[in-house]
Amino acid sequence: MKRLFADGSLLFVAFIWGATFVVVQQAIAFVPPLLFNSIRFLLAILLLLPFVKRSSLHTKPSNTLLFSGILLGFFLFIGYAFQTVGLLFTTSSKAGFITGLSVIIVPLLSIFILKDKPRSIVFLSAIIGAIGLYLLSVSDLNGLNFGDLLVLICAIGFALHIIYTGKYAKNFNPLFLTITQLLTVSILSLISSLIIEDYSQITYHDFIQHDVILALLITSFLATAVAFFIQTKYQRVTSAARVALIFAMEPVFAAITAYLILGEKLTEKGIIGCLFIFTAMLVAELPGIPFKKSKRSLYEKA
Repeated sequence: MKRLFADGSLLFVAFIWGATFVVVQQAIAFVPPLLFNSIRFLLAILLLLPFVKRSSLHTKPSNTLLFSGILLGFFLFIGYAFQTVGLLFTTSSKAGFITGLSVIIVPLLSIFILKDKPRSIVFLSAIIGAIGLYLLSVSDLNGLNFGDLLVLICAIGFALHIIYTGKYAKNFNPLFLTITQLLTVSILSLISSLIIEDYSQITYHDFIQHDVILALLITSFLATAVAFFIQTKYQRVTSAARVALIFAMEPVFAAITAYLILGEKLTEKGIIGCLFIFTAMLVAELPGIPFKKSKRSLYEKA
């Protein structure tokens, strides 16, 4: 029941991220993406700070915790930054598919980083999920370009964030770990924004646009403070590979939200892709194949 509740909480996170994709897309039409992320993550920290005093009664921050949080924040920043820059050179559909490939990258990297023993059913479900992402996002991957390579780095960044969250979340206070990584993302996003983004066309009125204010309020609270705290807390009781599969539902929720709010229609391939991704989550619940286990036991009895 505890793992089921954790998986349900992480699925709620995927829903939040998918549902808020539309409002973020509308906001960055006025404010540069990296600057938006910097403000968003900073506001999320301010929302979490009132809870620090209660947590500090039980746990004090340590240098190891700070290092772990900074590393998680760095990987998270890599994911957001390279996705943002990559979108300048490639299509959003291809970027969505390549980002989603973390569903396969996570179980592969977990073998080397976490020393997890691979289960055949996890790889099967990851492949099914990747096929679903392909059908949902794109119909043609010809002409891969520099932007696609940048988005692939983004996918690796998100994959590493999931893996190391699973590694560190079990050892540290989830609130302190969440705040540290969010602060890291905010600072790195601001530095990158000052270097890369053009401020010459930005005015005060851009920041007080209804779309911008609404997006900052929703994303800072739900999509950042709440979402990353839930991930940090509940990834303790589930595997990184399962988390990657659950997060593969994000584009499904994004497509549904776009349909309900913007009237965007899903193609037949898109609908089939959603079903594939959902099937991948169900397949991940099946028991793995016990490779020749029964035969060895027979030999041992003989």
